[in-house]
Amino acid sequence: MKTQNFIAPVIFGVAVLVFWQAFVRFFDVPFVIFPAPTDIWAKLITSLPTLYEDFVQTFIRAVIPGWIIGSLAGFLVALLCDRFDFLKRGLLPLGNLAAALPIVGVAPILVMWFGFDWQSKAAMVVVMTFFPMLVNVVTGLQASGHLERDLMRSYGANWLQTLVKLRLPAAMPFIFNALKINSTLAMIGAIVAEFFGTPIVGMGFRISTEVGRMGLDMVWAEITVAALVGSAFYGLLVALERWVTFWHPSYRT
Repeated sequence: MKTQNFIAPVIFGVAVLVFWQAFVRFFDVPFVIFPAPTDIWAKLITSLPTLYEDFVQTFIRAVIPGWIIGSLAGFLVALLCDRFDFLKRGLLPLGNLAAALPIVGVAPILVMWFGFDWQSKAAMVVVMTFFPMLVNVVTGLQASGHLERDLMRSYGANWLQTLVKLRLPAAMPFIFNALKINSTLAMIGAIVAEFFGTPIVGMGFRISTEVGRMGLDMVWAEITVAALVGSAFYGLLVALERWVTFWHPSYRT
């Protein structure tokens, strides 16, 4: 079953690439509209140093720090909301407001606050990842049943002991759900933020610049790198989730 789950998307992906290549060549689609996969691959191979510099600037310096800070801050604030109900009633409505904020409106403000380097992009990632973690952890902490909580109280367990031994383990699927959501939001936020000001390096900078120069092969090369990195990041979190929450019914055979 595991082999089939791996082979099926590979076969489908190869079929899409073959169809893409045949479609572009057969209908003679202009390069500036839709380059062929072979053109994108050639550009990717010849531009590896540039793509690596953009990867380091966007993913290593902006996505990873912002994802860690935003997720950790959301987790800690969720614990405070669980301990103090007035914080929950005050902060959770703000989560809906933050989710409705447009990236293109917030990114220029953060660039002006934190400068044109990676710090403003990391700040954008923090803004985008904070509330998904907050909402998921608050919801997950309520996942344990009343019988289990009553049992912990009958043992004389305090709030912290109940949190560590019962409620946090029960909330792990929700926590990993937030981490996976944040992994995609972080990539989007960092790349979009680079459209509004950055040093002459970065995935978002390269995409916006090459679009103006009609360098669509480089644009698609950057998109390919972003997709591969984002998928690998997401897959790593899925593997970690499976290892931590091996007891969950969804993993039982």
